[in-house]
Amino acid sequence: MDDIDRFLEEDIGTGDVTTRLFVPDRNGHAIITCEDDAVVAGLEEAEEVFSRLGVSARRVVEDGTYVRPGTKVMEIDGPLRNMTTAERTALNIMMRMSGIATMVHDATEVCRRISPTVMISGTRKTTPGFRRFEKKAIALGGGEPHRFGLYDMILVKDNHIAAAGGLENIMRKVRDLDTDIKVEVEVENAEDARDAALNGADIIMLDNRDPKEAKELYDLIKSCDPSVIVEVSGRITMDNITEYAGCADRISMGCITHSVTAIHFSMSVE
Repeated sequence: MDDIDRFLEEDIGTGDVTTRLFVPDRNGHAIITCEDDAVVAGLEEAEEVFSRLGVSARRVVEDGTYVRPGTKVMEIDGPLRNMTTAERTALNIMMRMSGIATMVHDATEVCRRISPTVMISGTRKTTPGFRRFEKKAIALGGGEPHRFGLYDMILVKDNHIAAAGGLENIMRKVRDLDTDIKVEVEVENAEDARDAALNGADIIMLDNRDPKEAKELYDLIKSCDPSVIVEVSGRITMDNITEYAGCADRISMGCITHSVTAIHFSMSVE
């Protein structure tokens, strides 16, 4: 069972009793409208939700499009019963993915007025079972999804360093790695930042630093190796993100997946 089937099974269970009792067994037509300013995302997945129940859905706009309130985003044709049964699962996916894409878009817009190349990045603070959709939404919003899981990038954080007996021991092993996998290292101070930059880190994370300290460490790292990507993270929100735009190449924000506001969509049978 793939994700779409799993989502439908969760909602439908033994059957849609309301639809079975009250919705006539005939074909119909409906439209889905976006009710907010938003970057729409999840239309491809919503289309597949309807398809699994024998309903034809056609995207009026493509995923990643910025729309205004009242924009028609999808037209639907097929059995009315199946249409209403699929409605909530399809809209839930669109609401969450569009919320993420929109927040990433908005964060990118404000930061690039300060730093034209800075990237907004995701984290692993995602909804269990929904990560691949959330990562896709980040990309649709113009962001950088970051690593998908524990297996596709090395990210050395404070607890790894403590368990290994210090950053020096970590960097010794990094120098000896025979792999193309990217290595990111969290640092706490200037000494560690210099050590990581000079000994093989591809990305250096500055976690929970204030903007002034982040800028000082950013300048130090770039003086050691301009090719090292500097990432800032830790309690960065839309309220303070512009303070970090000049301190990093990448700003990672857990809130774009764990605290995002959903975008409102409505489906209307015509």
